[in-house]
Amino acid sequence: MARLTALAGGIVVVLALTAMPVAAHEHPSGITDLVTPAVVRVEAVSHVEITLLDHVGELRHVERSYDFPFGAGTGTVVNPDGTIVTLRRLVENPDDVAVLAANKIFAEHHKVKIPADDDKHRLSDPILDRHLRDCYPPKNDTATCIIDVTTEITVFPNVSPASPDGFKVKLAEKGPAPDSPAVLVPVTPVVGGVGMPTAPLADKVPAQEGSPTSVAGFLGRPGPKVAHTVEIAHLGKGGSSGESGRPFADPEKKTDEPVKMGGLADKGLAGAPVIGEKDGHVIGLLVGGGKDGRMIGVREITGLLTKAKVVPRRGAIDTAFEAALTRYHTKYYTEAAPGFQRVLELYPGNVVAAELLKTSLAKRGGPEDQGTRKTAVTPETSTPLWPYLIAAGVLFLAAGGGAYLLWRRRAADEVEEDAPQPLAGSPAYDDGAGQTVVVRRSPSFPAVPQQQVLTAPDPVIKYCTSCGMRLGPAHRFCGYCGHPSET
Repeated sequence: MARLTALAGGIVVVLALTAMPVAAHEHPSGITDLVTPAVVRVEAVSHVEITLLDHVGELRHVERSYDFPFGAGTGTVVNPDGTIVTLRRLVENPDDVAVLAANKIFAEHHKVKIPADDDKHRLSDPILDRHLRDCYPPKNDTATCIIDVTTEITVFPNVSPASPDGFKVKLAEKGPAPDSPAVLVPVTPVVGGVGMPTAPLADKVPAQEGSPTSVAGFLGRPGPKVAHTVEIAHLGKGGSSGESGRPFADPEKKTDEPVKMGGLADKGLAGAPVIGEKDGHVIGLLVGGGKDGRMIGVREITGLLTKAKVVPRRGAIDTAFEAALTRYHTKYYTEAAPGFQRVLELYPGNVVAAELLKTSLAKRGGPEDQGTRKTAVTPETSTPLWPYLIAAGVLFLAAGGGAYLLWRRRAADEVEEDAPQPLAGSPAYDDGAGQTVVVRRSPSFPAVPQQQVLTAPDPVIKYCTSCGMRLGPAHRFCGYCGHPSET
């Protein structure tokens, strides 16, 4: 029992000592590194395959294919399988590209002037005008055009070397308005591996006016010359639901933040994650444009994910990255470097992990490294370890000896209690069958009063009068000198 108590106490001390560095390594506020590895570039194109049936002159089939780019912005990966949240207007073309393609092919083939837009036009030539109107959708029995429209959405991840082709995704769910969230899933599901880095979603939007935030996204396709952009903004007063969103406002009124964020949205940050300053989690998406940049809140995002039956979650890459990031931001560079190396083993193209690894290796063992500083100070201020080891050994031996003696005593008591007892009135014999010898005392009898007995007086002792030799009661002569005894 004593040994178990000592062992339990040692375990408690070890756990307490190991838990102290972890408690000290909390995330500092204002970090965006938790989110930036999961930021991606989203580009959408409407692809049109059109065949013009020319019946005006000689019958001919004229085939064309057109690509009409319409969406370019930022998305955020929220699940290791590649599920992305962005804005509906980035992945759904508001224009009627079938009409646009009809105008274009008709103008090219018949050499007529038709505006390159998605409006239905009229021509002065009645025959061409009739054929043009029959080319416009919807398709009918006299249609002169066969049109097939598809939307291709390509995602370019934040990796190095840059992915020239990205990967294809499709629209899984969308909100009711252009600035509503949209959920994208890979066309080819991810099989095996650990997937992609993800961004953590917050539970709610900060209610306090002037709360600082960061907006991270891409102003172009990721590459050696295009890195992710991070901008600072502050939440203004207002709600965060629906298409109206929550405005931005500089509490010090030094910057017109709605104009600044609206301009960034037009340049490619539309749909970019808005990151809370408190814990680095995503609290919304950047919407709007022009002179009015706003934010839709995280509740709209999670609501649409639920509708799409997608559960946002973190993966193995994120766990390793967050552990290394904790060491990095608390300046334990020696400990952070192996963590970032592990992240790059899981996801070799992680740009953020590669940059932080480079910095960690440069500062490892330097004056800023808290791990090195702690090691250098320890020999001067700490007590030598050997006295504690000796004391622990003595306590261990004492506890072991006490436990052994206690065990022997309990064993002897148990043997004595289990030994058979002799029956009353029967003699106890030592036949050698047991280790315990039972000795029975003789029974005691009641005391009998003593009676007086008359005894004869002691005989008279005689001595020889000549030599002094002792004579017996029947001696008449001395046995030594022969002198007669006196009677």
